[in-house]
Amino acid sequence: MKNTTITRKKFFTDSSKLVIGGVAGIAGVNLLVNKQLHAENKETHAAQWPFPYVALDPEEARLNAHLLYWNDKDCCCGVFGGISQLLEKAIGSPWTNIPIEIMLFGRGGGAGWGSLCGALNGASAIISLVTSKADSEPLINELWGWCTTESLPSTAANSKTYLVQKYVGNLVSNISGSVLCHPSVSLWCIAANKKITDVERKERCGRLSGDVAAKTVQLLNEYFNHSFTSTFHDSQTVASCMDCHSKNTKTHMECVSCHTTAHHQSTPISGFTFGSSYILNEAYPNPFRASTNIQFTIPGREKVRLEIYDIKGSLVNSLIDSDFMEAGSYIETWNGTNNLGETMKSGIYLAKFTTANYMKTIKISYTK
Repeated sequence: MKNTTITRKKFFTDSSKLVIGGVAGIAGVNLLVNKQLHAENKETHAAQWPFPYVALDPEEARLNAHLLYWNDKDCCCGVFGGISQLLEKAIGSPWTNIPIEIMLFGRGGGAGWGSLCGALNGASAIISLVTSKADSEPLINELWGWCTTESLPSTAANSKTYLVQKYVGNLVSNISGSVLCHPSVSLWCIAANKKITDVERKERCGRLSGDVAAKTVQLLNEYFNHSFTSTFHDSQTVASCMDCHSKNTKTHMECVSCHTTAHHQSTPISGFTFGSSYILNEAYPNPFRASTNIQFTIPGREKVRLEIYDIKGSLVNSLIDSDFMEAGSYIETWNGTNNLGETMKSGIYLAKFTTANYMKTIKISYTK
C-alpha cells in the first residue's frame, strides 16, 4: 500500500466537494419527492365532472335558497348555494371546494342587466355540474318551461314559514311567460301594483328562488331515480310565431311577454307621393281626448318601431313593434291605452319613431 501525503489545502478542498455533493444529492431527492407529492396531491383533489349527487329534500332546498337570498347572496347565488350546500353536507368533496359566491354575478338578471333570471341561472349551473351535456338540456328545458308557465310564487311558497321573515303573508302570483328577469319582474310589479324597490317585490324574488331550488331538486331526484319525463312543449302562440320566424329567431318564451300580439297590417296612404327622406309629422289632434293620429314616411323597406312612452320614460304602448314596412307614408292611431288595453291618465306622452337609420320623438298631450 502506497503512503500518500495529503496537504492541508487538498484536505479542505476534497472535503468541500463531498459536502457540496451530499447537499446536492439530498436537494435532488427532496425535489423529486416534492414533485411526486404535489402530483399526487393534485390528482387527489382534482374534481371529476359530472359531480356526485344524492337525493335531497326539495323543501329543505327551498328554505336554504330563501335564507341565502336574504343574506346578501341574492337570487342566482341563493339557488346555487341553496342546493350545493346541502350536497356539501351530504357528500363532502368536491362540493366543499366550490365558493357559492362564484354565482353572485347572476343577480338581477346578470349584474342588474335584467337578462336571464338569476334563480334559473343558478339552478342551471347545478344541473350542468351533476349531469352530462346531453342530459342537462332536457332538464334545463323542463325547468325553464315550468318557470315560464307556472303561476309563481307558488301556493307552497306563499304558505311556507321561512327562516328570514322580511314580509309575512301571501303575495300576488302571476305567469311571467319569460325566463328574462326584466319582463318577469315588470309584469309581476304591474300585477301586484308594486314598485321594484318595494319589500314585496324583493320577497317575491326570494320566494321564487325557493320555488326554483325546490323544483330543481325534484327534477334531479327524478333524473337520478330514472323516473324523469319531459313534459314541457311550446305553447300554440309560440309555435304559431315560429312558423314564420324560426329561420331568424330562436326561443321557447312567450313572444307577448315583450312583443305585441299581432303583426302590423298598415298599408301606405294611397296617392301620397314621398321622396328620399324620413318624416315624422306632429300628432293630430293634439291635445286629444279620444284618439290622435301619428303620420310618418319611410323612403324604403324598413323595420319600424312606433312606441308611446310616458313622461318618465316607461313604455306605454307599442303601436308598431319592429315590423317590416314598405316605402310609403302611414298613419297610426293611438287611443290613450297601454299594451294591456288599460286607459292611461291624462298627461304628456312621447311618441318615439325608430328605424335602422332614423329616430325622432314628438310630444303628445292627452286630456280625458
